[in-house]
Amino acid sequence: MNRKWLVANGMRGFAGVLLLLAFVLVAPVHAGSVAGVHMPESKSVDGKTLVLNGMGVRTATIFDKKVYVIGLYLEKKNYDANAIIHSDETRRIRMVFLRDVSAKDLRDGWTAGFGDNYRDVGSIQQEIATFNDSMRDIKSGDNLVIHISGDTTVTVINDTVIDSVQGKAFQQALLGIWLGPKPPSSGLKAAMLGL
Repeated sequence: MNRKWLVANGMRGFAGVLLLLAFVLVAPVHAGSVAGVHMPESKSVDGKTLVLNGMGVRTATIFDKKVYVIGLYLEKKNYDANAIIHSDETRRIRMVFLRDVSAKDLRDGWTAGFGDNYRDVGSIQQEIATFNDSMRDIKSGDNLVIHISGDTTVTVINDTVIDSVQGKAFQQALLGIWLGPKPPSSGLKAAMLGL
């Protein structure tokens, strides 16, 4: 073979590999999509990369009205609800509302969820009250994020922190609303688990 041909074609092949590698490294992150709501496959939070474990739609009433799309982010994929609830790793829930929901309806829903899924609700009454007292009316398109890290649970609505609650028991009870024995629906629980 001609040495000039080998160098020219070899460099062209090498340049192609570099171009392909550059594309792969900057390719967009794939996202999850449910009911027209898109969530990224990963999210960088507090110096950690969390991955989208699963997402689903919460429906209510006998007419199956869509209320919100919810996504669960974890440090690594996990399909075991109990392990997620009791994990010490960072967890994040993002809810995008598809309809208006009053603060009263939010509080009633949280309270019912805690009661259905946490056996010792009396031990976390103060934490539940703090969480519920911070709720406000939600409009269609609003984002509610629950960030759980260490002993702290921070709730954010549309990029504004609305409360911070301390305690592992509260975290477990809160996650239990969707991942406990009596979630809003078994389909929503399965979707959040990525099943």
